Amino acid sequence: MHREIITVASTEREMLIDVTEKLRNVVRKHPSAALAALFAKGATSAVMIQENWDPNIRKDITTCLQNMVPRGVWIHDRVDGNADAHIKAGIVGPSETIPLKGGELVLGTWQNIFFCDFDGPRSGRELIVTLLP
Repeated sequence: MHREIITVASTEREMLIDVTEKLRNVVRKHPSAALAALFAKGATSAVMIQENWDPNIRKDITTCLQNMVPRGVWIHDRVDGNADAHIKAGIVGPSETIPLKGGELVLGTWQNIFFCDFDGPRSGRELIVTLLP
């Protein structure tokens, strides 16, 4: 087993950040690993496998979630104004598991891995990567 943390920075409140290359760099150092377990650390962040060929898909996803979960209408907003970020993170989910083969991610042609920040901008978000035999 090997564990590593990928640090992610966001520049917008809601942002899908492609971390595929960073993850590939981790995985290549461990060619015998069979699985990569990913965990977005933080109650308002998530991780998603999604298309990256069309850059509009990221905007479509954040727009969809904004329409489904509007900002400023939730009870928790009285506390710190970010209830929508918590709900969006819960919908997307904090983890993904990716198969590995020979130090490479086993992804479909159009699949990339995104760290989702729903309460940015933030400079020190963490994606915990655990490689399993």
